[in-house]
Amino acid sequence: MAHNLKTIAVYCGHQYGTDPVFAADAKKVGELLGRNKFNMVFGGGDVGLMGTVATAALENGAHVVGVSTHNVIEKQEPVHEGVDVEVVAGVNERKQKMYDLSDGFIILPGGIGTLNELTDIMTMQQIGESRKPLFFLNSGKFWSPFGRLFVHMQASGFIENMNDYNIHVGSTPEELIEIIKNY
Repeated sequence: MAHNLKTIAVYCGHQYGTDPVFAADAKKVGELLGRNKFNMVFGGGDVGLMGTVATAALENGAHVVGVSTHNVIEKQEPVHEGVDVEVVAGVNERKQKMYDLSDGFIILPGGIGTLNELTDIMTMQQIGESRKPLFFLNSGKFWSPFGRLFVHMQASGFIENMNDYNIHVGSTPEELIEIIKNY
């Protein structure tokens, strides 16, 4: 079946993390996105997992768009030179632009920014404003504690219906890309 998702946003850390599998998986995800003719949107930086996935996607034929803010560019992370860059005023505009440009979202390991981006999408799903899918890559079981928290929130009565969320999880980059291709 041909995938109906053309452009995938990738949310991930601007650092590498402590487990080498995070960077290896980010690189493989980028490679597979390019080889499978997906376009990619990401935070625009040339550092950490963010830079790794973008470089690999570019090297394998993906069209890649980075969305960043003036503040981030000036203070934190250099813009990835090989990508089309859109610079917006602030973080909320950045999240909205990435959402608008994307058909779905890959979630790799990351920090507070990654968590913020993915929970914004989940909130939109919960209230019926979005059905765009979230694809988690559980590299080194990084997202397992989040999954347990999600189940705990439902068991505690704060999430009524798990079907409100369009969430898919893969254990390897290859498995994740197959899930996306068959979505």
